[in-house]
Amino acid sequence: MTSAKRIVLSSDHAAIALRQAIAAHVAGKGWEVVDIGPTTPESTPYPQHGEAAARRVASGDCDLGIILCGTGQGIMMAANKVKGIRCGVCSDTFSARMIRMHNDANMLSLGARVVGEGLALEIVDAFLEATFEGGRHATRVAMIDVLEG
Repeated sequence: MTSAKRIVLSSDHAAIALRQAIAAHVAGKGWEVVDIGPTTPESTPYPQHGEAAARRVASGDCDLGIILCGTGQGIMMAANKVKGIRCGVCSDTFSARMIRMHNDANMLSLGARVVGEGLALEIVDAFLEATFEGGRHATRVAMIDVLEG
């Protein structure tokens, strides 16, 4: 029997409820969810949560990651500082599909103050169901990887 793919989820305090809804949704689709918090509403800095999730993906501990903050922007910037991470902020399904198909993104960032739960779940589905096309896109992704040094 094949083990379930692992996905890490993390957020700052602004996105706890949406992160938990996404975790339940993704688990219902057969993914093993590694939810690394936080669980309490006290203010917490998004960079540490973006980095922690990114390190799980970069190390191979998790196949993919989903991170959230108020806009999705700050936590995405932190995650992208970790070597091997390609994370994009999406507020529509087309972009979520394309970052997987063309950019081989391994993390998705969402803004809890930007998208509602229904749309967020559709974006997550588009991201998870898409696969990297390779070909000319692989050459471009390799060019991005070179920038990491």
